[in-house]
Amino acid sequence: MTLRALHDAAREALDPAHYDYVAGGAGEERVLAGNERAFDRYALLPRVLRGAEDRDTAADLPGARRAAPVVVAPTAFHRLMHPDGERATARAAAAEGAVLITGTAATTAVADVVAAARETAPDPAVWFQLYLHPRPAVTEALVRRAEKAGCTALVVTVDSPVFGRHTRDLRNGFTDLPPGYAAENMRDLPGAPPGALTDIPMSASPTWRDFGELARMTSLPVLVKGVLHPADARLAVEHGAAGVVVSNHGGRQSDAVPAAVDCLPAVVRAVAGRVPVLLDGGVRRGSDVAVALALGAAAVGVGRPVVWGLAAEGEAGVRSVLATLRDEYDHTLALCGGRRNADLTEDMVVTRDVVTRGGTW
Repeated sequence: MTLRALHDAAREALDPAHYDYVAGGAGEERVLAGNERAFDRYALLPRVLRGAEDRDTAADLPGARRAAPVVVAPTAFHRLMHPDGERATARAAAAEGAVLITGTAATTAVADVVAAARETAPDPAVWFQLYLHPRPAVTEALVRRAEKAGCTALVVTVDSPVFGRHTRDLRNGFTDLPPGYAAENMRDLPGAPPGALTDIPMSASPTWRDFGELARMTSLPVLVKGVLHPADARLAVEHGAAGVVVSNHGGRQSDAVPAAVDCLPAVVRAVAGRVPVLLDGGVRRGSDVAVALALGAAAVGVGRPVVWGLAAEGEAGVRSVLATLRDEYDHTLALCGGRRNADLTEDMVVTRDVVTRGGTW
């Protein structure tokens, strides 16, 4: 089934409010739409007579050597999409050799997510996404929980000082999870009664100093997610980040920022090869993966397509999404004359509406 068909099947299967929760974005959803439209502005200039019958598309990422260049980005509440929830997503990602970033807002605890991934692969790469909590003891407890579960890296989301304004959720009255569902990673944390839930933090108070302290409290590599400005990319590296994720939260936070892929080249230049740079936001086809890698990304994250696959066909649907993107990317790499990811370079990316060397594209 194609990614479009999986999306359509998911829309039919889901409660309309739950569909809108995933599909929607902030404000008037300009950034949500812009993330996808931005990829349409880019084209690839192939190289010829230098390819190979067999290609190596593996990426070396923090805590995930020889991984697929398509990562499962953190998305919330998978059990609203399918009864198997994050467990199904974990098994699918492990089977496809993809990194899974499971999040603070998962409806399955991180230890259970890692255990499910291990049902498919003996040594899966599961990263844990978290926010810097205003109470350091809560942040440290989440870090220790992820370490104990067997996560191989941490991903700190930094673009959410407040919740985004989601018009669709307000219209639908979707403000709380239904009974029987919870953000399980926020259970039994310091300062709360046994078994109780702590609110997921959205606070403007954390600083780069707090990020640096988190990076020092663990031996796991720590990536910073939600960077658009190149100055912040430099600060991330200076404060111990093992990777930078260029992201505008899938258009779910500010409706006044650029498309993520348009910010990628400047961030790559600012990082200057010191750590890997990843991208998420708007990736919907294998050629999008190729454009991002040519612009300097080590890998890309996909969120909504994975959720549509989960809602439509469970574990098999997630596997279909990841396999489709992998196969489309490999096909594009071959058409561009590439043997490996590094063969895609920035000079091979042009925009469709500008004058380039040799004429108008």
